[in-house]
Amino acid sequence: MPPPPAADPAVRPGANDRGGGDNSGMPQTRMATRLLIIAHEPLASALRECALHVFPDCGTDVQALDVPASEPPEVTLQAARALRAEQAGAPLLVLTDVAGATPANVAQRLVDGVHSRLVAGVNLPMLLRAVCYRAEPLDALANRALDGGTQGVLPMAAAGQPS
Repeated sequence: MPPPPAADPAVRPGANDRGGGDNSGMPQTRMATRLLIIAHEPLASALRECALHVFPDCGTDVQALDVPASEPPEVTLQAARALRAEQAGAPLLVLTDVAGATPANVAQRLVDGVHSRLVAGVNLPMLLRAVCYRAEPLDALANRALDGGTQGVLPMAAAGQPS
């Protein structure tokens, strides 16, 4: 007999399995984690545009909030909460640029640590990794994003030079 197919990580077991689920007995698709980039203007929008260049289908799952230098934090928080409200309860991974700066401070007030997580130090490798794995559970996605961001920073030799 061939081995059973691998479980799809985006599908939860139904009630007929011992894994729980609803009472329909049908598998339920997990809602993809949404990504929100909150960063100094114009970084958030620029990173989103880069992600859309590589993954044109991710537009509905990736939002950007650019924080102007002169904007009060309360105004930024209000805008972030409005974006969060549009997500209809989907899990949310917030990526921000600099820990301790206004965008990160606002993001800390937005996330709850249960349905939303925060990772600082956003770069393009981090964002692309998060986009690729947005169907994974929130905690796993946050770890993947962190790994992508750190693994994407490395020294490189000049062209034609040994590494």
